[in-house]
Amino acid sequence: MTEPIPIPPGGARDVFGPNLDRATRYVEILATAGLERGLMGPRERPRLWDRHVLNSAAAAGGFSEGEAVVDIGSGAGLPGVPLALARPDLRMTLVEPLLRRATFLQEVVDELGIDIRVIRGRAEEKAVIAEAGRADVVTSRAVAPLAKLAGWSAPLLRPGGRMVALKGASASEEVERDAGALRKLGFGEARVEVVSAPDAEETRLVIATLGTRMGSRGPRSRAGGPRRR
Repeated sequence: MTEPIPIPPGGARDVFGPNLDRATRYVEILATAGLERGLMGPRERPRLWDRHVLNSAAAAGGFSEGEAVVDIGSGAGLPGVPLALARPDLRMTLVEPLLRRATFLQEVVDELGIDIRVIRGRAEEKAVIAEAGRADVVTSRAVAPLAKLAGWSAPLLRPGGRMVALKGASASEEVERDAGALRKLGFGEARVEVVSAPDAEETRLVIATLGTRMGSRGPRSRAGGPRRR
């Protein structure tokens, strides 16, 4: 017997407002094609709303109006698609290296009729940096350890841009462990912020601001190297 498609909990309307129908359709796609194509595990099906979609959208309050956001290693579209549905003012780009996932993402974007750009490639590739770089925010969810994630995020950010990584219970430990690596990449002190959406699991955000200008050989500090205005 086929399990029923998860229905939206009451809090979903508060999060997605007029885009609730699109969010519901997205969950339906994840529960069907997403599982069939191996982008979501079968055990996640009953938890798509609380553990994945609403959990991702919980970060929406941390973005300013109209910011350019790049979701790296987007996979099935998390957190980028829920964020774009909760905050349609954001200029969202999904970056995904695997062809089958990038194809799925483009199909989702087309099906939902939302203004999201999909780029197939790795975040560190020059072509991806050229196309998606100077973003206000680089975000991600369950992609890599913090130090590696910061190394991928920094070249895509404008000076003063932010890395906003959705992390699990070990977020504080990762921040403490990788503080030195983030400083070397030009990030200021990272902080952990716990946010939540109605009827969803808590989301831990690791937030760090890039305070240096990125050069071709890595970060260029304010004190050393030419300054541009």
